[in-house]
Amino acid sequence: MKFEWTVALRFLREGRMQTALIIGGATIGVGLIVLITGLINGLQGDLIRRTLGTLPHIVVRPPDEINRGQLAQAQGGIGAASAAAEKARLSLPDIPSNAEALASTQRKVEALANTQARAQRLRSIDQWQQLAAQISATPGVVAVSPNVSGAALALRGEADKAVNLQGVEPAPFLRVTKFDEKITAGTFQLNTGDIVIGTQLAKDLGVGIGDKLRIQTARNAGDAFTVRGLFDAGNRDANRRNVYVNFRTGQSLLDLAGGASNIDISIEDVFRAEEVAKALRQRTDQQVESWIETSSQLFVAISNQTFFTRLIRIFVAVIVAVGITSVLVVSVVQKQKEIGILRAMGAARGAILRVFLLQGAVIGLAGAILGSGFGTLLMAFISRVFKSPDGSAFLRLQIAPELYAAAVGISLVFGVLAAIMPARRAASLDPAQAIRI
Repeated sequence: MKFEWTVALRFLREGRMQTALIIGGATIGVGLIVLITGLINGLQGDLIRRTLGTLPHIVVRPPDEINRGQLAQAQGGIGAASAAAEKARLSLPDIPSNAEALASTQRKVEALANTQARAQRLRSIDQWQQLAAQISATPGVVAVSPNVSGAALALRGEADKAVNLQGVEPAPFLRVTKFDEKITAGTFQLNTGDIVIGTQLAKDLGVGIGDKLRIQTARNAGDAFTVRGLFDAGNRDANRRNVYVNFRTGQSLLDLAGGASNIDISIEDVFRAEEVAKALRQRTDQQVESWIETSSQLFVAISNQTFFTRLIRIFVAVIVAVGITSVLVVSVVQKQKEIGILRAMGAARGAILRVFLLQGAVIGLAGAILGSGFGTLLMAFISRVFKSPDGSAFLRLQIAPELYAAAVGISLVFGVLAAIMPARRAASLDPAQAIRI
């Protein structure tokens, strides 16, 4: 390979201008691929942090209650009516009346199933401790947090607000949701008698850190709690409605002693949430919902962004490959005599083929290295100059090794593929004819 390397590098040095132009084009192309990929990944990561930062990836809840007893009773009526109809068929005189009774009972069952949905009461997950342990052992699961949640009323003087009370254990809850990042004042401290509320609710009730407010539920007269922290979830409704207390306190307020109304789950790859949820559904009869199911529009938007990003990268890579091909084709035409002399001196067709393939690889590698640096500089510039409406960086610079590895791999592959046609043309030249030209 020493001969092929020597000739390939010599051809590149002789056509300095062409080489510089095509390497510059490859650099810009790879830089755009790195920039676009990093930009979309950063925007998606920021979007996921903002929307899912305070939410679990998967939630396990008790299954909905249905009117099993009433339906069974009604279905028993159908059976009785059917038996009566059969008996009437044998005795003949009462067939019309029994047929009417059967039809009437069927109509009652259909109406019962369609119109009398049972009211859903707050219930605990059956044997939630064992289920939480099983979920923790599931591959891909990072953290599990059991909690209780239900409707309550927050009171302060003459002001009162309907809130969503959540009783949580701070340590596992923060591992699942990273909620501590949303705290704007105080701390996420939830000892007995402590409460953490949203900034909007604090404004509505006129309370701050250290102040007291009262929480009561339909099943409990409630008690006074001291505000230990204020959070801003980035959503005004969440800031106004959600309040957090200790897990045992929440159980007491919601009359769910020893129970857990749901189990929140965090996983390694948020885009595998539905896959993990499907595995959990096969192992339990509880209701399992992933964020992909509950926030389907967000998932579709992110999926579309990813698809179009890949499409743009493919188009840019093809444009770079076409540029490399055109330059090497011109190089073959310009170097026909040199190629003919090399062939006449005994250079094999395979050696000539490898010379131009190596040129394509060198151009692709150089463009990948320079383009990765160029794309990184563009991302750094954007992250420093452009700001979000809240003053934070528009783009968080993420140096992902796999991104640069992919850029180098794609550039190398397209560089070699682009060189195949001119390499075959050079290898197929007749030495005598090439020298005569």
